Amino acid sequence: MIARFLLTICGLVLLFAVLAGIKTLQIVALVQAGQAATPPTAVTATKVESARWEETLSAVGTLEAAQGVTITADYTGRVTRLLFDGGETVQAGTLLLEQETSSETAQLDAAASELQLAEQNLDRVSRLFRSGVVSRAEYDTARSQKSAAQARFNDITATLDKKQILAPFGGRLGLRLVDIGQDLSPGVPIVSLQSVDSMRVNFSLPQAALARVTNGLPVRVTNDVVPGTVFTGSITAINTEVSTATRTVRIQATLDSGVENAEKLLPGMYASVEVVLPDTRDVLMIPQTAVNFATFGDSVFVLERADAEGAAGDESSDEAADGRGDEPGADKVSGGTGNTADASADEMAPSKGNDGLLARQQFVQLGERRGDFVEVNAGVSAGQIIANDGVFKLQNGAPVTIVETGSKATMNPTPDNG
Repeated sequence: MIARFLLTICGLVLLFAVLAGIKTLQIVALVQAGQAATPPTAVTATKVESARWEETLSAVGTLEAAQGVTITADYTGRVTRLLFDGGETVQAGTLLLEQETSSETAQLDAAASELQLAEQNLDRVSRLFRSGVVSRAEYDTARSQKSAAQARFNDITATLDKKQILAPFGGRLGLRLVDIGQDLSPGVPIVSLQSVDSMRVNFSLPQAALARVTNGLPVRVTNDVVPGTVFTGSITAINTEVSTATRTVRIQATLDSGVENAEKLLPGMYASVEVVLPDTRDVLMIPQTAVNFATFGDSVFVLERADAEGAAGDESSDEAADGRGDEPGADKVSGGTGNTADASADEMAPSKGNDGLLARQQFVQLGERRGDFVEVNAGVSAGQIIANDGVFKLQNGAPVTIVETGSKATMNPTPDNG
């Protein structure tokens, strides 16, 4: 009985020893796994660049032709001839449409006869008046009858001319709005005619900008119909009053003629307008893809060389955790310790050994955006190397390896280059 009890106790002790040994091995394995080096994250890198940006004022405008009109009928009449197609380009004086003129033609024949008779009567009365046979009153009556007949003849002639509708200037026709046989009334639209060789853009700026805007300032205009094309021009007119509703002033600029793809611009299109001011300013700029945008603060990841184990120390970690960035106006406020240094240009090259680089999260203050770039007001300095793509997968102090350098960012992104 005692022997059986002792045997049971020994078995339990042995079982607990085996379980404890297995658990110890598992814990050791976990500790070793935790101490293993985190594999570096592959990133692309770019430099913080200094640039000189033009001072500009941005607005959204509407394009219009330098000359544009909707052609209408002046008189009532049935359409007998249509001599144009929609979308056609015509020259000034091109005959577009004719209306029925049978009634006016008959009236013109009668008016011509009346005019001839009045001229003959005036000639006879003039001879008699010079001879003293008729009075001055009879002579004046004959002259008046001749003038009235001439006026009636001219009026009917003008009506006939206006029933032949001509293009008032050269340009491109829009959609045809009438058909042969249709009765036209005065004011009925026939077709739109736009002179698209010269285009203008109308836009508004706040009244505060009036002191900086003058006639002759250059403008740049872009439109998504012709991406990648920048149309240039200059301000030609500034309205003489400010809108009381919006406190903005209307401005008109004329685009330069002969620009490639200008024929694709149509009146009524919206356009993005930049007024180029004579002032410039120096800025630091980075690609927008390098920024980790967040509600608690925007940041970038500066790539640094680790000179000692445990680089990108506690101070940097605390800043990243607390969301503390640089003081305004400072070129650069280091977030790390003396164990790190900014990566050099050589270390950016993928062909070089770039092991030992760490990503340090640095909060930045951003400014204006232009194209794919954004201005940095504080947080980094020119020449620093930062992660470009893939910043969403980085953490403060994470090891990185550079697989590509440079950036595809451009000031004028298009579907082809963006």
